[in-house]
Amino acid sequence: MTSTSHDVTEHDSVDVLVIGAGPSGAVVTHTAATAGLNVLCLEQGDWVNPSDFPANHPEWELLIQHDWAHDPNVRALPSDYPVDIRDSDMWPVMFNAVGGSSIYYGAEWPRLLPSDFRVKTLDGVADDWPIAYDDLKPYHDEVDAFIGVSGVDGDTAYPDGLEYPLPPHPLGKPGMKAAEAANTLGWHWWPGTNAIPSQKNKTLEQCGRWGVCEWGCPQGAKASFDLIYMPQAQQAGAQVQTGARVRRIRTDDTGRATGAEWIDRDGTVHFQPAKSVVLCANGIGTPRLLLLSADERNPDGLANSSGLVGKNLMLHPNCTAVGYYEENLESWRGPAGQLIHSMQFYDTDTSRGFVRGAKLHALPTPGPLNTIETHRQLDFDELWGPAVHDVARASSNGILWAANVEDLPEEHNRVTLSTEEFDSDGLPAPKVEYRVSENTRKILKYTVERMVELHKAAGAKQIITQELWVDQPGHLLGTARMGDDPATSVVDSFGRSHDVDNLYIADGSIFVTSGSANPTCTISALALRVGRKVVEDVTAGKAQA
Repeated sequence: MTSTSHDVTEHDSVDVLVIGAGPSGAVVTHTAATAGLNVLCLEQGDWVNPSDFPANHPEWELLIQHDWAHDPNVRALPSDYPVDIRDSDMWPVMFNAVGGSSIYYGAEWPRLLPSDFRVKTLDGVADDWPIAYDDLKPYHDEVDAFIGVSGVDGDTAYPDGLEYPLPPHPLGKPGMKAAEAANTLGWHWWPGTNAIPSQKNKTLEQCGRWGVCEWGCPQGAKASFDLIYMPQAQQAGAQVQTGARVRRIRTDDTGRATGAEWIDRDGTVHFQPAKSVVLCANGIGTPRLLLLSADERNPDGLANSSGLVGKNLMLHPNCTAVGYYEENLESWRGPAGQLIHSMQFYDTDTSRGFVRGAKLHALPTPGPLNTIETHRQLDFDELWGPAVHDVARASSNGILWAANVEDLPEEHNRVTLSTEEFDSDGLPAPKVEYRVSENTRKILKYTVERMVELHKAAGAKQIITQELWVDQPGHLLGTARMGDDPATSVVDSFGRSHDVDNLYIADGSIFVTSGSANPTCTISALALRVGRKVVEDVTAGKAQA
């Protein structure tokens, strides 16, 4: 039942309105639906069919240059919004669709380490989280079991009790060689933990080792959240509305959220009333929407009495060292996806000259054009002409050592509303201001040197390094941090806004520090914890009504 007034189409109210259908949105939607609540998820993107992914075609490396690019400013699809990056050292990558950026992620699935929750206590920088590793562990375990995470139990970098539901993927020749190098140097390594089932699990197929995880899995095996959690949420009665660009969250005279206004692809404005609203629009989209929701009561943006909405953006600067070897490593095989990872340099060691550290991971190097791109720094005659054939063939002989580097929260790294760029509905684009700190640059340099050591220990004949990616890995964190004190945080430890008691945030925005572990694993566990709190609060509210 809908009604139309003042050129706005109003819909029947729901118990839970989720904004964003990426990993956190899918988990919250499923959690609310399976608890028997009436839940609707609004997503400005569309459903994507695995048969449409570029890797279904021989020319996949050309297709990922535009329509399937990671950068929304390059893709410029109807579902995308631009990002103003003119004052940023790096630019964020993301994908708007059911499943969100998990469509493109490598499904690396490490948890944060216990130290990540106590950075202020241990290292005297940043802030401690209001929760600890043990608080999240049961949620991690539940998500891992639901997805069918593949890995080897007992990773020595973690406390006891880390177990996975499915066996690991093959290390492959690149993984074996990378592990041998780590053994030679005496460094920690562990077989890769991936949110890719090594056996068929629920709505996910068994991994086919295509090696193109970061451009969409044609097999339908990788745990992108359009294939896991969201289908089960729909089976439980959840509704998903695609092509829905949310422009603001409304509040009433008491300051409570009443729902959200959204615009469809035809330009029609809708209002969706709800008893509770959960933001899952990622670390860029969530602060943007809170700032767009400013009104007389909230002139600086919704849920922003702390002034921290949009601030403390963390982007996980990445660095790489690609090594090429004499022997054929069959480095077109997946997953990609980490084959192994190393936490050797994860925590602070003051002798290194910086605080915090990096997570290293070894990956295959699929695709001749990707290999040619890696060699761009060579002289012309070493890359083009007859040499191009040798370079292209080297794609089977490579190992990519890459690292997420922990960047600390700094208020000047932030998301605001652009005055220069607007989306196709005329809404201000998010503006990203981000500068790589001196501490981060020291970690990057040190980590590249360690990855070069690994390649040398393995006998690489050629090593090509990149000390800083300017396009970051899609890790958008920290812009609506959690905390116990409303003056220094946006939400509490359950993702509930300090200012608006029926508004919740469940995405990477609520991270206090970034760690250097790939964050989707932690985002999903946090989303389950937030979702359970939403169910508890809404159920209690209905009982009192």
